[in-house]
Amino acid sequence: MGRKKKATMAIINLDCAGIDVGSKTHHVAIGQSMSDVKEFGVYAEDLTALANWLKSKGITSVAMESTGMYWQNLFIKLMNAGIHVILTAGKFTKYINRKKTNPLFR
Repeated sequence: MGRKKKATMAIINLDCAGIDVGSKTHHVAIGQSMSDVKEFGVYAEDLTALANWLKSKGITSVAMESTGMYWQNLFIKLMNAGIHVILTAGKFTKYINRKKTNPLFR
């Protein structure tokens, strides 16, 4: 069996994070390695911890997908914390034929 190759992407904005929004947890990536990904719950205290963690890492903006209704409380919490939120619509990326590169699902 061959070794798996790791896919890497050029980092364009060092002050930006990506958030995988879920119904029970949110996964936040501030880089491309597993040590750069942290999981948070969805309750108010979890969202506060998430925003505080991002700010402690120097993150000023995040990108996240508007998944169902689960993004709304997180969006408000981040905006109130002074973090710029880039919200994407999944219907525009849903059918792109590509290999999944999320380190959580390798």
